[in-house]
Amino acid sequence: MQFGVFTVGDVTPDPTTGREPTEAERIRAMVTIARKAEEIGLDVFATGEHHNPPFVPSSPTTLLGHVAALTERLVLSTSTTLITTNDPVKIAEDYAMLQHLAEGRVDLMMGRGNTGPVYPWFGQDIRQGIPLALENYALLRRLWTEDVVDWEGRFRTPLHGFTSTPRPLDGVAPFVWHGSIRSPEIAEQAAFYGDGFFHNHIFWPASHTQQMVEFYRRRFEHYGHGSADQAIVGLGGQVFMRKNSQDAVREFRPYFDHAPVYGGGPSLEDFSSQTPLTVGSPQEVIDRTLGFRDYVGDYQRQLFLIDHAGLPLKTVLEQMDLLGEEVVPVLRREFAALKPAHVPDAPTHASLLAARDAQEPALV
Repeated sequence: MQFGVFTVGDVTPDPTTGREPTEAERIRAMVTIARKAEEIGLDVFATGEHHNPPFVPSSPTTLLGHVAALTERLVLSTSTTLITTNDPVKIAEDYAMLQHLAEGRVDLMMGRGNTGPVYPWFGQDIRQGIPLALENYALLRRLWTEDVVDWEGRFRTPLHGFTSTPRPLDGVAPFVWHGSIRSPEIAEQAAFYGDGFFHNHIFWPASHTQQMVEFYRRRFEHYGHGSADQAIVGLGGQVFMRKNSQDAVREFRPYFDHAPVYGGGPSLEDFSSQTPLTVGSPQEVIDRTLGFRDYVGDYQRQLFLIDHAGLPLKTVLEQMDLLGEEVVPVLRREFAALKPAHVPDAPTHASLLAARDAQEPALV
């Protein structure tokens, strides 16, 4: 099982000091977090994509390309690549280039984002969000799997004899996760192609997450990619830890209360009881995370959000030390002991390449 962290890249004032980092400071902090992820033995670093304040990661491939040069084994991913408002041709070329630079340590998560105005900014209609996601991804797959593409659709100009460059590394496209919180059409899309399904899981109760993942698993099996329990599932989660759970709650409360996403809503206690947000001791994070398996089954990737809401970098790095030293080693051991042999690991470039080569007939 893969463990990692993801960032949304928000520039938020620290509610305890009033200090707001500059954009440059926030960007440098994201790079520091990525390098720390490799240092403490995590598997994945993922960044969101946003084109509006208070967020800075408008160019995920630029950030991840820089991180690729500073790391050796970390899988570089996105926690959203906007399949609706990005041109599929640009996605195909940008992420293939990143794949080459990172020597295969790349996958990405397709999503529609959560910012309505982004659609007209990029010349699209939010009312066409689902059709855009479906059509653009169908084109993206062809651009990665076919050397020459002739294509015509509803949302962009036709392509005639077009070749996307560079071609995917070793002829194997980056693995794709489809991220969705509420849309069964996206879970259906992931199942149809045999891709991964990532449920962000940070705003919804367990019953909703269970329903979405079960639907994806059933459809994955329906399309003949394997049994339902072999479907590729990832989850998000939010944590804040201190050795003593009361200290964690006391320290995190002002950040929760002023967070740009959920500040002013339910109380910290109510939100923690209704969603996977876990504020407490490392053991409480371990217990809560192991409990996810009870309602989604064996899954392949767990990403934690830990650097949002104005938390200072020093605090974030302390959180990561706790993850690396006390939480993830236990989760690795416990999840591995529970996983049946027939349930696959998260796909990597090496495993996808091996699977491709195994299917090719031997040359005589």
